[in-house]
Amino acid sequence: MVKLLARILLKVEVAGLERIPASGPVILAINHVNFIDAPLLYALLPRKITGLAKVELWDKPVLGLVASSWRAIPIRRGELDLNAVRLALHALREGKVLGIAPEGTRSHHGRLQRGRPGIVLLALRAPDALILPMAIYGHEYFDRNLRQLRRTEVNLVFGQGFHLNPGSGRITHEMRQQMTNEIMMQIAALLPPQYRGVYSDLTAATERYLRFPVGATSNVRLALNERATLQLPSRPDLPAVEGKGL
Repeated sequence: MVKLLARILLKVEVAGLERIPASGPVILAINHVNFIDAPLLYALLPRKITGLAKVELWDKPVLGLVASSWRAIPIRRGELDLNAVRLALHALREGKVLGIAPEGTRSHHGRLQRGRPGIVLLALRAPDALILPMAIYGHEYFDRNLRQLRRTEVNLVFGQGFHLNPGSGRITHEMRQQMTNEIMMQIAALLPPQYRGVYSDLTAATERYLRFPVGATSNVRLALNERATLQLPSRPDLPAVEGKGL
């Protein structure tokens, strides 16, 4: 049903889907815009996914039924929900894909909000899990387009995965927040500039606690290199070439 509705109401563009490992635990770190995010992930991912969902969903019969059928993990927001943490870690130890929105709530406008360190708590307790950043944008206009009987273009971009490298010693609250910000910067790098919100300055990104697999490149570095390429100045010293280009 979700796939059918998506075809009717949305025009979905996906990039980087091949970056999802075929097996093994994955923490899918996504930005959270509105209610469309989760159904699209369940419908489009090549692997089954579970995720953390606010416990209030189960107060609504239809939404609660859908969340249960997708084996979502209820979480009480605004507090340390140890039962949700336990269930999430269990899913990762079983080699599943676990979807997490570090912002903790929907933005509705699509611009990144400051991330919360809950994702770091899970990643540190499941060090074998690959953290895979994913950005989704465009569907903040869904309600308006629906009223105008227009399809909404939604873009999903999967980035390069990585692990946390906390080093030795005690991990402080400040360190957890920096790790969170570093994860959020990797998500921001996958978004067009107008959606990066509080993480708009990619040049301020740090990667002190991130470890990329051999052969993989930071998403931030890729975005900055792309921007630099687009901003290359013209070469007035080169002669003009007439005729057809390559």
